[in-house]
Amino acid sequence: MEAYDILEAVERYVQPTVLATVIHVEGHAYRKQGAMMLLMADGSSVGSISPGCLEADLSGYVPLVEESQKPQMVEYDMRPADDFGWGETIGCGGLIRILLEPVTGELLVHLLAAKAALNRGEAVRLVRTFIEGYSDIRYSLCDALEGSSADCVSSSGSYVYTFRPKPRVVVFGANDDAIPLAGLALSSGFRVVIADWRDAYCTAERFPGAETIAAFPGTLLEKLKLTAEDYVVVMSHQFDKDAEFVRGAVKTSLRYLGIMGSRVRSEKLLDGVERPDWAHYPVGLRIGSEGPVENAVSIVAELIGIKRGVHANGGRSSSVASGLDVQGSRTW
Repeated sequence: MEAYDILEAVERYVQPTVLATVIHVEGHAYRKQGAMMLLMADGSSVGSISPGCLEADLSGYVPLVEESQKPQMVEYDMRPADDFGWGETIGCGGLIRILLEPVTGELLVHLLAAKAALNRGEAVRLVRTFIEGYSDIRYSLCDALEGSSADCVSSSGSYVYTFRPKPRVVVFGANDDAIPLAGLALSSGFRVVIADWRDAYCTAERFPGAETIAAFPGTLLEKLKLTAEDYVVVMSHQFDKDAEFVRGAVKTSLRYLGIMGSRVRSEKLLDGVERPDWAHYPVGLRIGSEGPVENAVSIVAELIGIKRGVHANGGRSSSVASGLDVQGSRTW
């Protein structure tokens, strides 16, 4: 999650920084409203708002913003048909307004408070109120509205951004094929927890950047404290262990439950329990994937689709939608 990474950088870096935020987009753009990046005085950065075309130009504003200690608005208009500079380079054709803010004073305090809230698993809203254009801004931080899905809302006099905790992906099964899945999920902005009953498999060396928990399924479920915001992938390849974990997990409403293996095997795992709409099996998008890396791509693509609310199939996969025959021949 890029916003979380930016907050981590704000907390970590002591050098002067400038926060760049896309607050308005018209037409097509590489990144949508709400995209952010942190620009450091030494020329380094965290995050992105373009494929790399605008970053160099924006870095030129850093000394000006730092010297004035006032926010500044930068506009890139790539709509003209004869624009073979910005527009053709970025592949856009829209208008983008980017707010540049020195990360000091009130803004710094609120960003650090937002990071602390995310660490507690709480979503918060940062409200910017524009007093005189964009050069004078008042900041406030408040709890996120329940049921609100929009991360950013703008008007003529304010801009509101919601910082949300990283969504958690729990992977049950620490076999070798979970390694590329964990790495790809981490790089896609998820918080990853590897859960397995085998201590030797749950190590930081095997899963750098992920959390690990070693216990048998019943104890794991108690320790994990699954919530309605969690994504769970079951892939231990041990039928009895998978069955115990799945049957315990479905007692809690989840955001997503993906089960690796054929449809027939998954149906047997769920035998005797209610099958929720958020259970997906076989796990992952149907892209004809083979092997651990391609399977990881298909799984993380499905997770992203669920997170963004654009997943097409939704819920349990049918033999037609999943590309399986009626016997569920795909076994992964």
